[in-house]
Amino acid sequence: MNKKFLLIAAATLAISQYSKAQLRTNGFASGNINGQSAFMDASGATNGFSADTNTTDGKGLVFPRTNLVNFTFATTTGDEDNFPTAYDGMIVYNTGTGNTPATGSGIGAQAIVPGFYYFSNPTAGPTSGNFSIASGRWLAMGASPKVTIGTAETATNTLINTGVGVDKQLFAKKGTFTASGTSTAVDIPAPTGMTTLYGITIYKAGTNTVYDRSLYSFTVATSAGNAITGSPSMSVVYPSGTYDYVIEYLK
Repeated sequence: MNKKFLLIAAATLAISQYSKAQLRTNGFASGNINGQSAFMDASGATNGFSADTNTTDGKGLVFPRTNLVNFTFATTTGDEDNFPTAYDGMIVYNTGTGNTPATGSGIGAQAIVPGFYYFSNPTAGPTSGNFSIASGRWLAMGASPKVTIGTAETATNTLINTGVGVDKQLFAKKGTFTASGTSTAVDIPAPTGMTTLYGITIYKAGTNTVYDRSLYSFTVATSAGNAITGSPSMSVVYPSGTYDYVIEYLK
């Protein structure tokens, strides 16, 4: 019996084992789970309960460790065949602290800390015809859904259905403006890359007072915008002073 025959026999046996059990289990009585709802059962005890020992039953699954500060997706022509969901649901254990790359990692520039993350890209897939990772984002598993909005651009936990098959990420940032006390116009710079205004909340920090969320008009420009507060039937003139705002927008 030559070595080539032994290699062919071993490969055939491995393929046979995989086709019957999907993936090898950790000593469970029946390795054949083909046709079942799970593709793998790593239960160690034959009665389905773990004895919590470190040698036979109570084993854990080691996830890949990935530094999402540096990680970018390897996207090449044909990925729509290999990964038709554009990595939606991919899970990693992140070891990095900082921000994800601006490009190649979903919407990019997301603040991250060590822990489990999954890639959320629900609008991608064959149904929508969107196979891009650009609409996805890394979300911490089990973390608080709260997002802190500061003076830097922040990706919120909100996606806006634009009606064209792709949901767009809602961004937000905060700032201040000074009112003259005589005009309804206030200067609120348009964030770089902004294409659509979603809303502006005007308030004064420390007073728990929200002054307005309505606008009559807003001019989008590269570095500056002019906002007219109020509505066609009623405008708002703020007393002179400094006010805080949070602007929400699409890009």
